[in-house]
Amino acid sequence: MKILMTLAIVLFATNIAAQSDSLSKPEIVNTDTPDQKKLACDTPENKAFNFWVGTWRVTTPDGKPAGNSKITSIEDGCVIRENWTSATSNFTGTSYNFYNKHTSQWEQIWLDNQGGRLHLRGDAKDNTMVLRTEDQKGEDGKVSYNQITWTKNEDGTVRQYWQVFSEGKEPQVSFDGLYTANK
Repeated sequence: MKILMTLAIVLFATNIAAQSDSLSKPEIVNTDTPDQKKLACDTPENKAFNFWVGTWRVTTPDGKPAGNSKITSIEDGCVIRENWTSATSNFTGTSYNFYNKHTSQWEQIWLDNQGGRLHLRGDAKDNTMVLRTEDQKGEDGKVSYNQITWTKNEDGTVRQYWQVFSEGKEPQVSFDGLYTANK
């Protein structure tokens, strides 16, 4: 697990470094009161995915357990970290989600214990976050991409709907989960 966390941190730092000339400490912005400091990530854009923060039981559309997910806001609100554990296998994963002010987009970096990884980008609109990977050409030369949509429902649950789009085919559902807060 320590190796996976170290890898995730290195990948996260590498991505940030590639988008700026140098890594810097979080920028502090002065508020109207000189005695108070406002953190750089205390913005509506950075809070757009906070509806996903919590400790969740996740079920499939037919109500069967899919897993558990603990989602926390870290680094003074600049990063949302997800820790996923499957209910049906030994599958675990971690994602780091952040608003990139340089591109004005949200990003997610997902890493799991099977060696899988995804890098998604996208935007928040109302109570929905939509992130997708870049287009990838398969061995057959056809383009495909992953798209994940999170929707905050009126009852406080969150739906995660993951689709894979492949050129010339109907979209395939990779995961459809309902996040219900643990009580």
